[in-house]
Amino acid sequence: MTRDLDELGEAWHLDAAQVRALARLLELLATDPLAPSAVRGPAALDVHVADSLSALALDAVTRARAVADLCSGAGLPGLVLAIALPHASVALVESAARRCAFIERASAAAGAKNARVVRARAEEWPDGLGVHDLVTARALAPLAVLCEYAAPLLVLGGTLVAWKGAVSPAEAASGERAAAQLGLEPAGVVRTAPYAGSVAHHLHTYRKVAQTPSGYPRRAGMARKRPIGGLR
Repeated sequence: MTRDLDELGEAWHLDAAQVRALARLLELLATDPLAPSAVRGPAALDVHVADSLSALALDAVTRARAVADLCSGAGLPGLVLAIALPHASVALVESAARRCAFIERASAAAGAKNARVVRARAEEWPDGLGVHDLVTARALAPLAVLCEYAAPLLVLGGTLVAWKGAVSPAEAASGERAAAQLGLEPAGVVRTAPYAGSVAHHLHTYRKVAQTPSGYPRRAGMARKRPIGGLR
């Protein structure tokens, strides 16, 4: 694992301290019985770390200074990005107390002082409204739902980056309709191959070009129950 992690660090221009921080994160994922991930051992290097780092291919990610990682789970991709982007302040947004406790341990183990855990749902986080230039979400929800979660949190000019597998034409169209209502516009879809065996891996991006209308975010659960983009 060490050689592969070193190679991954070299590919993304990470220094030795950053590579060591990622190694400590991987060690905790492998050894902590409460780690909220079914992927452990050598596979975690690819599925968690390489996959998270793939977003560094985007200028909107490397330039970010205030990041919100939604439904962060085990701290992914947000904690990996916090290690890779020491100039950025990264909020790891997670509503489950047990997962928040793990992310706190992981952040401490990795020495990621620029990361902080926010125990909240994306729709119930008033302190996060309109202050982030990047929102990330990994395998979280349909695109229309992600747009509603992210738009209120972004500053004008900010970007949503969503890690997705295969997206149907219906989901893509729903996402475009939702984006148009929320002050976002599609900014491109990037096909990436973070590791061998990665299938249909894409980063979907949206840029905030207008203020999000009042009334958003709607109360918790409404984005999934009644997506504003219509059918998914």
